[in-house]
Amino acid sequence: TRTDKEGNLILEVGPDRDPLMFIAHQDEVGFEVTNIADDGVVSLRTRGGLFQSLWEGQLALLHFDRAGAAPLRGVFVPRETAITKQPEALTAWFGVDGAALKQLGVTTGLSVTADKHATRLGSNRFTARALDDRAGSTALILAAQRIQPAVLKRKVIFAWSVREETGLEGARALAKHYGSLVQRVYSVDTFVSSDSPAETTRFAYAPLGQGAVIRGLDNSAVAPPAELDRVLNIARAQSIPIQVGATNGGTDGSDFVRYGVLHLSLSWPGRYSHSPVEVLDLRDLQALERLIYAIAVRQD
Repeated sequence: TRTDKEGNLILEVGPDRDPLMFIAHQDEVGFEVTNIADDGVVSLRTRGGLFQSLWEGQLALLHFDRAGAAPLRGVFVPRETAITKQPEALTAWFGVDGAALKQLGVTTGLSVTADKHATRLGSNRFTARALDDRAGSTALILAAQRIQPAVLKRKVIFAWSVREETGLEGARALAKHYGSLVQRVYSVDTFVSSDSPAETTRFAYAPLGQGAVIRGLDNSAVAPPAELDRVLNIARAQSIPIQVGATNGGTDGSDFVRYGVLHLSLSWPGRYSHSPVEVLDLRDLQALERLIYAIAVRQD
């Protein structure tokens, strides 16, 4: 593996011909410290798209830049009264005043997230913060572990990108380097599903537990019909449960399209995306890993 100057992690395996790439992103949505008040209230700005109301009253973790430093635990301060659905801004409190925070090394620019504690829900469901894109990153690792480089007929590139949530910044650097080299790129990211009790199923409906998902349409890309059919045939030949749907958002691979690269987004259905309690079904994650592996080792 190697890390490029942007911080993207890259693994290349197989002979140097007919290259294809899979990309999942390493980052998550969260917040950045913008001000430390004398009373210790920390002002925040969002990093990535999210509804701030979902964080109110949740455990807050302030992360230090220095290696090995444990995060500081606090709380996202809820509003005393709410006359709008979303707060104008969000703050956090870590139990001490501003002078004590600064003495601990707290500065503007540091990251703040919710708790990353993971919980199993029954036999197959799983909830945690930042399943977007921990799940996609996990699927790439699991698929890479199964590959025997000696039997590959093409080069397979696995990439774990940075700063996807703030504008596909890592992917832009990857596209600049690999755009003229790879023939196909597969984003591996959440399919933001409306499979929840609170949402209409008229759009973005991909039920949890019914397999991996191909993002046929989102805000950044349209799946090429021939490539869509090709991947569906691969999945069906391997008895991999698969769904196709349309959703909001965009993925890393869309930056490759300008270079003439075929792009398809591979996903799993995600409930409550970009919240502290994202939910997935582990069977869908297994289906996604199998699909990535099947595409990577395909002979034609």
